[in-house]
Amino acid sequence: MGTIKRLLYNEIQHRMQPNKVMLLFGARRVGKTVLMKQLVDEFDGQKMVLNGEDYDTQAMLAEQTVANYRNLFGNIELLAIDEAQNIPNIGNKLKLIVDEIPGIRVIASGSSSFDLKNSAGEPLVGRSTQFLLTSFSQRELSQTENALQTRQNLESRLVYGSYPTVALMDDNQQRKEYLRDIVDAYLLKDILSVDGIKNTAKMRDLLRLVAFQTGGEVSLDELGKQLSISKNTVARYLDLLSKVYVLFKVGGFSRNLRKEVAKSAKWYFYDNGIRNAVINNFSPLSLRQDGGRLWENYIVSERMKRNLNERRYNEFYFWRTYDQQEIDLVETDETDIQAFEIKKGEKNPPCPKAFSDAYPNAQYNVIRKDNYLNFI
Repeated sequence: MGTIKRLLYNEIQHRMQPNKVMLLFGARRVGKTVLMKQLVDEFDGQKMVLNGEDYDTQAMLAEQTVANYRNLFGNIELLAIDEAQNIPNIGNKLKLIVDEIPGIRVIASGSSSFDLKNSAGEPLVGRSTQFLLTSFSQRELSQTENALQTRQNLESRLVYGSYPTVALMDDNQQRKEYLRDIVDAYLLKDILSVDGIKNTAKMRDLLRLVAFQTGGEVSLDELGKQLSISKNTVARYLDLLSKVYVLFKVGGFSRNLRKEVAKSAKWYFYDNGIRNAVINNFSPLSLRQDGGRLWENYIVSERMKRNLNERRYNEFYFWRTYDQQEIDLVETDETDIQAFEIKKGEKNPPCPKAFSDAYPNAQYNVIRKDNYLNFI
């Protein structure tokens, strides 16, 4: 597989203006460091690359004074800081740097939004742009494969996902070991390192329950009962899982009808491989009973990746009435409503009458394996 250019590359490069900060978020191992290196390598001018996990970097930035930062970065045009969330008070430090050093551009990356977004968000209002990098999208993978290869690789994407290293591997046993390592050594570690959470077992059990309910509505009360923890603790854990970019939430869509369900939520994984690693099931699709869930998670996550990569700011919902009419995915922007029914087989169900009556201008599409590439 050849070199894959990330779709966010041009957007970040375009926005790398003097005295601005680019904040690059994403789960561990999705390629933030590689993308940052490419941006730095292509930049013509004086540049410096730092690692926030390095003690010398933390010590160098500890003295938060104009004099110190001018001495360090006075002739630097591009400053890149990887894993910036590890640097104490990083938001105010970056604000001081871009405010006081003429012409400097900053890229800062972080694998969780706990510290970087929280500490950098408020001080950098008006000075920063945020980007979320995910595992490879199919549009990115299509740069190095033809239509036949895409068709042949679909099952692998549904089972093993699209993390960069996984996509480049040919051996499925290595893929399994790599994905298990990500879940055990990185994702859960990121979550448990904050907020004083010490109960690894409960967090893993919650992830497993959510994985088994992919594409279904999730009840916080029911999850709490199954795990013997409170509804509020479940909500807190799910929020933390979204902040390390393991899961994202899709709420219920309602604008008109009293009988529409609006308070429920579904949770999807950003990557199918992580979902399957959590439940430790990498069986072929022919041996699985959750093929429909894998297909739905894949399509919804690919639409989410497209939204992020194209910086569309669309909102995602599902739609259901109390009498069980439903649509898998409703995507809205400022003016349009698009509805998608996601089918693993060849069925082509019509739009539910209650939806078409309530939203006559909405577009309705059925996503199947013979047309899915048109939508992702």
